[in-house]
Amino acid sequence: MKDLLIMGIFGIALYVFFKVMTKEPILPWKEKDTSSDTNTNVKRKSKKKKHEVQMEQEAQLFEDLFKDVKDISNHMIRFNDNSFTLIGEVEPVNYFLKSQSEQEAIDTVFESWLASLNYHVGFYLQNRFIDISEPIENMTKSMKDSEDLNEAALSFGQSMIEDLVKWQTSSPRYETKRYLIFTHKVNIGEINADSKEELEEKIIEKAFAELMRRLNSAKAQLRKAEINVTLLPTEGIYDLLYHTFNRRKAVKQRFKDMVEQEKNSLYVTADQSDERIEAVKEAIEENEIQENRQETTQQERAS
Repeated sequence: MKDLLIMGIFGIALYVFFKVMTKEPILPWKEKDTSSDTNTNVKRKSKKKKHEVQMEQEAQLFEDLFKDVKDISNHMIRFNDNSFTLIGEVEPVNYFLKSQSEQEAIDTVFESWLASLNYHVGFYLQNRFIDISEPIENMTKSMKDSEDLNEAALSFGQSMIEDLVKWQTSSPRYETKRYLIFTHKVNIGEINADSKEELEEKIIEKAFAELMRRLNSAKAQLRKAEINVTLLPTEGIYDLLYHTFNRRKAVKQRFKDMVEQEKNSLYVTADQSDERIEAVKEAIEENEIQENRQETTQQERAS
């Protein structure tokens, strides 16, 4: 009798332990408590949904930055509303090394240029990591091409190049690039054209002529203050945007190297037959024609 009682108690303990481990009610007529599982699943779903929303927002944020941009060509950024932006790179004068009278002359020139403006001009400053890889390449090339250098001079030059490389990579150092941004919107109603292609050419010509007039005016005025302004070409605009969105890796993976290695080319550089090249060109032209038709259809529906 005593043995049966001990075995019964041991069986009940095993039964309770099994129910607790499987998260089931100890009493058979009780409903299973699924609140903990439900809460766990809800948390997992909410975390997953939150993660998906964050990724989606990040993608949309990058696309929203360029949703109004139609094209970057002819040294200009073109927007969907036929607004064009031309950028001029500024090489400033070393103001604080000038004398008091020279500083006042620079201030007078700059103030008079600002007072003469009757259109909007934007100022853009971009801080970049200092890139001295090009001077290092020139020094290395000069050392290799020089035939009259002794071993001591070659050793000194090599050690100096290594020190420059360590100096560039040891801690972040910055340089500031300065730009003037000119924007002009072309009124299509003032342009007469017999075809759509002619209209496009005249729009681009008119926008470029107006923006270049503004750039040359700024160049002529600021030259008096020893401030040089130059046109930023199409490749320079891409380089500017590349440094904007790839600030850290732009030093190691330079945009200039990608251009020289033809990674930015329209066609691959492998050997291709003339027939294949012509087929690719025809496909691009057909795609452009379809896009133009879609834009024309949308404009007709909107009107």
